[in-house]
Amino acid sequence: MTKTIGLICGSLRKNSYNRAIAQSLIDFDNAAQFRWVEIDSLPFFNEDLEIAGAPDSVTSFRADIQDVDGVIIVSPEYNSGIPGVLKNALDWASRPRTSSVLNRKPVGLIGATPGGFGTAFGQTQLREVLEAMQVNVLPFQKMLISQVHEKIDSAQNILTDEQTKRYLQRYLQQFIHWIDHAPVPVPN
Repeated sequence: MTKTIGLICGSLRKNSYNRAIAQSLIDFDNAAQFRWVEIDSLPFFNEDLEIAGAPDSVTSFRADIQDVDGVIIVSPEYNSGIPGVLKNALDWASRPRTSSVLNRKPVGLIGATPGGFGTAFGQTQLREVLEAMQVNVLPFQKMLISQVHEKIDSAQNILTDEQTKRYLQRYLQQFIHWIDHAPVPVPN
């Protein structure tokens, strides 16, 4: 059965390296369907907004996550941590706690940076947040892309490095396989 995978990019930058990496997943796997789950229109998380009724952008965001078999988050690392816009999106997705759309949802993590550590610190922090949300993160697999500016054609904003493409394809295949083997949600 074809899997539908949501893609969340943790960068809002127009020519984001991470968006180019996420787009490459779509370009080289026709065994899965992909949907962008956008985070750019979400308001800052505020319980007052939540109590008044979640804004339409939040409702739509949650529905987009609910409708996919798994989610891959592709994100840069800012100051050795999670970009604020991504943390904000996760805060919205985590509510209400008892029926969060990410509760037990299979999630994969990919990160790209011009630096030398390939988002290792940001992904560690992201795993901690997702664990607190009871999200099933693909275990034992890390996709850390360093020196990304040398692997992307900046004029076309596409991934050109063949070795990185192979690693991404392998990661994606493992993630798709894992979706069927991730622990299932416990009924409330």
